[in-house]
Amino acid sequence: MRRAIGRPARRLRGWGGVTGMAAACAFTAAVTLLPLAHHDGGASGADLSGGGVATADRARAEACTEPEASLPPSDGGGPNIDRIKQRGKLIAGVDQNSFRWGYRNPATRRLEGFDIDLVRAIAKDVLGDPDAVVFRAIPTNQRIAALENDRVDVVVRTMTINCKRLDQVSFSTAYFQAGQQVLAPKESAITGYDSSLKGKRVCSAEGSTAYEALERQSFGALYKDDHDGTGRDPDLLTVPNQLDCLVRLQLGEVDAVVTDNALAAGQAAQDPAVELKGKTPFTTEYYGVAAKKGADDLVARVNKVLVDYRAGGDDSAWMTSYRQWLAAGLPGISGPPAPKYRGD
Repeated sequence: MRRAIGRPARRLRGWGGVTGMAAACAFTAAVTLLPLAHHDGGASGADLSGGGVATADRARAEACTEPEASLPPSDGGGPNIDRIKQRGKLIAGVDQNSFRWGYRNPATRRLEGFDIDLVRAIAKDVLGDPDAVVFRAIPTNQRIAALENDRVDVVVRTMTINCKRLDQVSFSTAYFQAGQQVLAPKESAITGYDSSLKGKRVCSAEGSTAYEALERQSFGALYKDDHDGTGRDPDLLTVPNQLDCLVRLQLGEVDAVVTDNALAAGQAAQDPAVELKGKTPFTTEYYGVAAKKGADDLVARVNKVLVDYRAGGDDSAWMTSYRQWLAAGLPGISGPPAPKYRGD
Protein backbone atom coordinates (compact mmCIF):
# COMPACT_ATOMS: atom_id res chain seq x y z
CA MET A 1 0.00 0.00 0.00
CA ARG A 2 1.20 3.50 -0.79
CA ARG A 3 1.82 5.88 2.07
CA ALA A 4 2.35 9.61 1.90
CA ILE A 5 5.88 10.62 2.84
CA GLY A 6 6.08 12.08 6.31
CA ARG A 7 2.44 11.34 7.01
CA PRO A 8 1.62 8.28 9.13
CA ALA A 9 -1.19 6.09 7.91
CA ARG A 10 -4.23 6.38 10.13
CA ARG A 11 -5.95 3.26 11.31
CA LEU A 12 -9.31 2.54 9.72
CA ARG A 13 -11.88 3.06 12.38
CA GLY A 14 -15.25 1.39 12.41
CA TRP A 15 -14.04 -1.36 10.07
CA GLY A 16 -11.22 -2.73 12.22
CA GLY A 17 -8.31 -1.32 10.22
CA VAL A 18 -7.17 -1.63 6.64
CA THR A 19 -7.05 -5.40 6.89
CA GLY A 20 -10.58 -5.39 8.20
CA MET A 21 -11.77 -3.24 5.33
CA ALA A 22 -10.13 -5.53 2.78
CA ALA A 23 -11.67 -8.56 4.44
CA ALA A 24 -15.07 -6.91 4.56
CA CYS A 25 -14.95 -6.01 0.88
CA ALA A 26 -13.77 -9.50 -0.05
CA PHE A 27 -16.57 -11.00 2.03
CA THR A 28 -19.28 -8.89 0.46
CA ALA A 29 -18.01 -9.60 -3.03
CA ALA A 30 -18.07 -13.34 -2.34
CA VAL A 31 -21.53 -13.77 -0.84
CA THR A 32 -24.59 -14.21 -3.12
CA LEU A 33 -24.18 -11.04 -5.17
CA LEU A 34 -23.87 -11.83 -8.83
CA PRO A 35 -20.86 -10.21 -10.51
CA LEU A 36 -21.49 -7.49 -13.05
CA ALA A 37 -19.94 -9.54 -15.84
CA HIS A 38 -22.42 -12.40 -15.33
CA HIS A 39 -25.43 -12.39 -17.66
CA ASP A 40 -28.81 -13.81 -16.68
CA GLY A 41 -30.72 -15.67 -19.29
CA GLY A 42 -33.63 -13.25 -19.16
CA ALA A 43 -31.55 -10.07 -19.15
CA SER A 44 -28.67 -10.70 -21.48
CA GLY A 45 -29.05 -9.07 -24.84
CA ALA A 46 -32.64 -8.06 -24.14
CA ASP A 47 -34.04 -5.03 -25.90
CA LEU A 48 -35.36 -2.98 -23.03
CA SER A 49 -35.90 0.13 -25.11
CA GLY A 50 -39.26 1.74 -25.57
CA GLY A 51 -38.81 2.45 -29.29
CA GLY A 52 -39.38 6.01 -30.39
CA VAL A 53 -39.39 7.41 -26.87
CA ALA A 54 -35.59 7.55 -27.02
CA THR A 55 -35.88 10.45 -29.45
CA ALA A 56 -38.18 12.28 -27.05
CA ASP A 57 -35.77 11.62 -24.18
CA ARG A 58 -32.88 13.01 -26.24
CA ALA A 59 -34.84 16.16 -27.01
CA ARG A 60 -35.64 16.50 -23.34
CA ALA A 61 -31.96 16.22 -22.43
CA GLU A 62 -30.94 18.79 -25.03
CA ALA A 63 -33.56 21.29 -23.83
CA CYS A 64 -33.11 20.27 -20.22
CA THR A 65 -34.47 22.77 -17.73
CA GLU A 66 -36.00 20.47 -15.10
CA PRO A 67 -34.22 17.11 -15.15
CA GLU A 68 -36.13 15.81 -12.11
CA ALA A 69 -39.42 15.82 -14.05
CA SER A 70 -40.28 12.23 -14.96
CA LEU A 71 -43.14 10.23 -16.44
CA PRO A 72 -46.51 10.19 -14.67
CA PRO A 73 -46.92 7.12 -12.44
CA SER A 74 -48.66 4.04 -13.79
CA ASP A 75 -49.34 0.53 -12.54
CA GLY A 76 -49.67 -0.76 -16.09
CA GLY A 77 -47.45 -3.24 -17.86
CA GLY A 78 -45.23 -3.17 -20.89
CA PRO A 79 -42.31 -5.06 -22.42
CA ASN A 80 -39.90 -4.36 -19.57
CA ILE A 81 -42.39 -5.17 -16.81
CA ASP A 82 -43.43 -8.32 -18.67
CA ARG A 83 -39.82 -9.43 -18.99
CA ILE A 84 -39.23 -9.00 -15.27
CA LYS A 85 -42.37 -10.97 -14.46
CA GLN A 86 -41.43 -13.76 -16.85
CA ARG A 87 -38.01 -13.97 -15.25
CA GLY A 88 -39.49 -13.87 -11.74
CA LYS A 89 -36.71 -11.64 -10.48
CA LEU A 90 -35.89 -7.94 -10.53
CA ILE A 91 -32.20 -7.43 -11.34
CA ALA A 92 -30.97 -4.37 -9.48
CA GLY A 93 -27.61 -2.64 -9.65
CA VAL A 94 -26.66 -1.48 -6.16
CA ASP A 95 -23.76 -0.56 -3.95
CA GLN A 96 -22.52 -3.03 -1.36
CA ASN A 97 -20.02 -0.78 0.42
CA SER A 98 -21.94 2.39 1.31
CA PHE A 99 -22.81 2.29 4.98
CA ARG A 100 -26.54 2.96 5.55
CA TRP A 101 -27.29 3.10 1.82
CA GLY A 102 -26.28 -0.27 0.42
CA TYR A 103 -24.02 -2.59 2.42
CA ARG A 104 -23.95 -6.18 3.61
CA ASN A 105 -24.59 -6.59 7.30
CA PRO A 106 -22.02 -9.15 8.49
CA ALA A 107 -24.39 -10.32 11.21
CA THR A 108 -27.33 -11.08 8.94
CA ARG A 109 -25.42 -11.54 5.65
CA ARG A 110 -28.16 -9.51 3.99
CA LEU A 111 -27.81 -6.37 1.96
CA GLU A 112 -29.29 -3.51 3.93
CA GLY A 113 -29.72 0.23 3.68
CA PHE A 114 -31.95 2.99 2.38
CA ASP A 115 -31.45 2.13 -1.29
CA ILE A 116 -31.93 -1.57 -0.61
CA ASP A 117 -35.31 -0.91 1.06
CA LEU A 118 -36.44 0.87 -2.09
CA VAL A 119 -35.31 -1.97 -4.35
CA ARG A 120 -37.32 -4.42 -2.27
CA ALA A 121 -40.38 -2.14 -2.48
CA ILE A 122 -40.12 -2.18 -6.29
CA ALA A 123 -39.80 -5.97 -6.32
CA LYS A 124 -42.81 -6.33 -4.04
CA ASP A 125 -44.95 -4.13 -6.27
CA VAL A 126 -43.96 -5.77 -9.56
CA LEU A 127 -43.52 -9.37 -8.40
CA GLY A 128 -45.39 -9.55 -5.11
CA ASP A 129 -42.24 -10.53 -3.20
CA PRO A 130 -39.70 -8.08 -1.72
CA ASP A 131 -37.06 -10.80 -1.86
CA ALA A 132 -37.52 -11.53 -5.58
CA VAL A 133 -34.35 -9.60 -6.37
CA VAL A 134 -30.99 -10.38 -7.90
CA PHE A 135 -28.60 -7.79 -6.51
CA ARG A 136 -25.61 -6.93 -8.64
CA ALA A 137 -22.84 -4.87 -7.09
CA ILE A 138 -21.65 -2.23 -9.53
CA PRO A 139 -18.97 0.42 -9.10
CA THR A 140 -19.81 4.09 -9.46
CA ASN A 141 -18.29 4.35 -12.92
CA GLN A 142 -20.26 1.36 -14.28
CA ARG A 143 -23.80 2.38 -13.37
CA ILE A 144 -24.76 3.60 -16.83
CA ALA A 145 -22.89 0.82 -18.65
CA ALA A 146 -24.76 -1.80 -16.61
CA LEU A 147 -28.06 -0.44 -17.92
CA GLU A 148 -26.89 0.07 -21.49
CA ASN A 149 -25.60 -3.51 -21.65
CA ASP A 150 -28.81 -5.00 -20.17
CA ARG A 151 -27.05 -6.38 -17.11
CA VAL A 152 -29.57 -4.85 -14.72
CA ASP A 153 -33.16 -3.64 -14.90
CA VAL A 154 -32.68 -0.70 -12.57
CA VAL A 155 -29.86 1.06 -10.77
CA VAL A 156 -30.66 2.19 -7.24
CA ARG A 157 -27.30 3.47 -6.10
CA THR A 158 -27.36 7.09 -4.89
CA MET A 159 -27.42 8.16 -8.55
CA THR A 160 -27.92 11.85 -9.18
CA ILE A 161 -30.43 12.92 -11.83
CA ASN A 162 -28.91 15.47 -14.20
CA CYS A 163 -29.22 16.66 -17.78
CA LYS A 164 -26.06 14.94 -18.98
CA ARG A 165 -27.23 11.54 -17.81
CA LEU A 166 -30.68 11.98 -19.35
CA ASP A 167 -29.07 11.44 -22.73
CA GLN A 168 -27.94 7.99 -21.56
CA VAL A 169 -30.57 6.63 -19.16
CA SER A 170 -34.14 7.27 -18.00
CA PHE A 171 -34.89 8.32 -14.44
CA SER A 172 -37.74 8.01 -12.00
CA THR A 173 -38.87 10.97 -9.95
CA ALA A 174 -36.48 12.00 -7.19
CA TYR A 175 -36.48 9.90 -4.04
CA PHE A 176 -33.83 11.81 -2.06
CA GLN A 177 -32.26 15.27 -1.99
CA ALA A 178 -28.52 15.49 -1.40
CA GLY A 179 -25.61 17.79 -2.21
CA GLN A 180 -21.86 17.76 -2.66
CA GLN A 181 -19.69 18.41 0.38
CA VAL A 182 -16.09 17.98 1.49
CA LEU A 183 -15.04 15.18 3.86
CA ALA A 184 -11.69 15.59 5.64
CA PRO A 185 -9.98 14.76 8.95
CA LYS A 186 -11.33 16.73 11.87
CA GLU A 187 -7.91 18.24 12.53
CA SER A 188 -7.50 19.36 8.92
CA ALA A 189 -7.23 23.06 8.05
CA ILE A 190 -9.65 22.47 5.18
CA THR A 191 -12.80 24.45 5.86
CA GLY A 192 -15.03 23.36 2.97
CA TYR A 193 -15.35 23.69 -0.77
CA ASP A 194 -13.25 26.83 -0.93
CA SER A 195 -9.71 28.17 -1.27
CA SER A 196 -8.57 25.98 1.64
CA LEU A 197 -8.40 23.14 -0.93
CA LYS A 198 -5.54 24.81 -2.83
CA GLY A 199 -2.67 22.36 -3.27
CA LYS A 200 -4.56 19.61 -1.44
CA ARG A 201 -5.00 16.12 -2.86
CA VAL A 202 -8.73 15.61 -3.31
CA CYS A 203 -10.29 12.26 -4.16
CA SER A 204 -13.55 11.66 -6.06
CA ALA A 205 -15.17 8.76 -7.86
CA GLU A 206 -14.80 8.45 -11.60
CA GLY A 207 -18.02 9.33 -13.39
CA SER A 208 -19.46 11.06 -10.32
CA THR A 209 -21.01 14.49 -10.00
CA ALA A 210 -18.28 15.25 -7.45
CA TYR A 211 -15.62 14.89 -10.14
CA GLU A 212 -17.65 17.08 -12.48
CA ALA A 213 -17.88 19.73 -9.75
CA LEU A 214 -14.10 19.70 -9.34
CA GLU A 215 -13.68 20.06 -13.08
CA ARG A 216 -15.81 23.20 -12.97
CA GLN A 217 -14.12 24.69 -9.90
CA SER A 218 -11.19 23.05 -8.13
CA PHE A 219 -9.89 25.99 -6.06
CA GLY A 220 -6.39 24.84 -6.99
CA ALA A 221 -6.89 21.34 -5.58
CA LEU A 222 -5.08 18.35 -7.12
CA TYR A 223 -7.94 16.13 -8.23
CA LYS A 224 -6.77 14.46 -11.46
CA ASP A 225 -4.51 11.42 -11.59
CA ASP A 226 -1.14 12.12 -13.17
CA HIS A 227 -1.65 15.82 -12.50
CA ASP A 228 2.10 16.43 -12.72
CA GLY A 229 2.60 14.43 -15.93
CA THR A 230 4.88 11.85 -14.33
CA GLY A 231 2.56 8.87 -14.62
CA ARG A 232 2.55 8.33 -10.86
CA ASP A 233 -0.41 7.52 -8.65
CA PRO A 234 -2.82 5.83 -11.09
CA ASP A 235 -6.32 5.64 -9.63
CA LEU A 236 -5.29 7.56 -6.54
CA LEU A 237 -7.40 10.68 -6.92
CA THR A 238 -10.12 9.33 -9.23
CA VAL A 239 -11.34 5.91 -8.19
CA PRO A 240 -13.92 3.38 -9.48
CA ASN A 241 -15.81 3.22 -6.17
CA GLN A 242 -16.47 6.16 -3.90
CA LEU A 243 -15.57 4.15 -0.79
CA ASP A 244 -12.01 3.86 -2.13
CA CYS A 245 -11.65 7.58 -1.41
CA LEU A 246 -12.34 7.03 2.28
CA VAL A 247 -9.66 4.34 2.42
CA ARG A 248 -7.14 6.67 0.79
CA LEU A 249 -8.09 9.44 3.19
CA GLN A 250 -7.58 7.15 6.16
CA LEU A 251 -4.19 6.06 4.83
CA GLY A 252 -3.10 9.67 4.45
CA GLU A 253 -2.76 9.32 0.68
CA VAL A 254 -5.24 12.13 0.01
CA ASP A 255 -6.19 15.16 2.06
CA ALA A 256 -9.92 15.32 1.39
CA VAL A 257 -12.83 13.70 -0.41
CA VAL A 258 -15.59 15.40 -2.36
CA THR A 259 -18.80 13.38 -2.47
CA ASP A 260 -22.50 13.56 -1.73
CA ASN A 261 -23.16 14.65 1.83
CA ALA A 262 -25.53 11.70 2.17
CA LEU A 263 -22.69 9.25 1.50
CA ALA A 264 -20.16 11.28 3.47
CA ALA A 265 -22.39 11.19 6.54
CA GLY A 266 -22.28 7.39 6.46
CA GLN A 267 -18.50 7.46 6.09
CA ALA A 268 -18.15 9.85 9.01
CA ALA A 269 -20.21 7.38 11.03
CA GLN A 270 -17.69 4.67 10.13
CA ASP A 271 -14.70 6.80 11.12
CA PRO A 272 -15.19 9.41 13.86
CA ALA A 273 -11.81 10.96 12.96
CA VAL A 274 -13.30 12.53 9.80
CA GLU A 275 -16.11 15.03 9.36
CA LEU A 276 -18.05 17.02 6.82
CA LYS A 277 -16.47 20.42 6.18
CA GLY A 278 -18.58 23.48 5.47
CA LYS A 279 -21.96 24.16 7.00
CA THR A 280 -24.03 23.10 3.98
CA PRO A 281 -23.58 21.28 0.66
CA PHE A 282 -22.44 23.45 -2.23
CA THR A 283 -24.84 21.82 -4.71
CA THR A 284 -28.41 20.56 -4.67
CA GLU A 285 -28.85 17.14 -6.23
CA TYR A 286 -31.61 14.56 -6.40
CA TYR A 287 -31.26 10.79 -6.48
CA GLY A 288 -33.43 8.82 -8.88
CA VAL A 289 -33.94 5.20 -9.86
CA ALA A 290 -32.27 4.76 -13.25
CA ALA A 291 -33.51 2.44 -16.00
CA LYS A 292 -32.37 1.82 -19.54
CA LYS A 293 -33.04 4.76 -21.80
CA GLY A 294 -36.59 4.60 -23.14
CA ALA A 295 -37.83 1.92 -20.71
CA ASP A 296 -40.94 4.01 -20.11
CA ASP A 297 -43.20 1.27 -18.73
CA LEU A 298 -40.64 0.45 -16.04
CA VAL A 299 -40.00 4.10 -15.17
CA ALA A 300 -43.73 4.81 -14.86
CA ARG A 301 -44.15 1.73 -12.65
CA VAL A 302 -41.27 2.80 -10.39
CA ASN A 303 -42.89 6.24 -10.14
CA LYS A 304 -46.09 4.54 -9.00
CA VAL A 305 -44.09 2.64 -6.37
CA LEU A 306 -42.59 5.93 -5.21
CA VAL A 307 -46.05 7.50 -4.86
CA ASP A 308 -47.01 4.70 -2.47
CA TYR A 309 -43.59 4.79 -0.79
CA ARG A 310 -43.95 8.49 0.05
CA ALA A 311 -47.59 8.25 1.16
CA GLY A 312 -48.53 8.41 4.82
CA GLY A 313 -46.49 11.35 6.06
CA ASP A 314 -44.46 10.48 9.14
CA ASP A 315 -45.71 6.87 8.95
CA SER A 316 -44.70 6.40 5.31
CA ALA A 317 -42.35 3.67 4.17
CA TRP A 318 -39.94 6.42 3.13
CA MET A 319 -39.82 7.97 6.60
CA THR A 320 -39.56 4.56 8.25
CA SER A 321 -36.51 3.76 6.13
CA TYR A 322 -35.04 7.23 6.70
CA ARG A 323 -35.34 6.90 10.48
CA GLN A 324 -33.74 3.46 10.43
CA TRP A 325 -30.77 4.23 8.20
CA LEU A 326 -30.14 7.95 7.75
CA ALA A 327 -31.58 10.08 10.54
CA ALA A 328 -28.56 9.67 12.81
CA GLY A 329 -26.15 11.10 10.24
CA LEU A 330 -28.56 13.38 8.35
CA PRO A 331 -30.99 14.64 10.99
CA GLY A 332 -33.83 17.06 10.45
CA ILE A 333 -35.24 15.77 7.16
CA SER A 334 -39.03 15.96 7.36
CA GLY A 335 -39.84 13.99 4.23
CA PRO A 336 -38.89 13.05 0.69
CA PRO A 337 -38.65 15.56 -2.16
CA ALA A 338 -41.95 16.18 -3.93
CA PRO A 339 -42.24 14.41 -7.27
CA LYS A 340 -42.18 16.38 -10.51
CA TYR A 341 -43.83 15.08 -13.67
CA ARG A 342 -43.50 16.10 -17.28
CA GLY A 343 -46.11 18.60 -18.30
CA ASP A 344 -46.76 19.85 -14.75
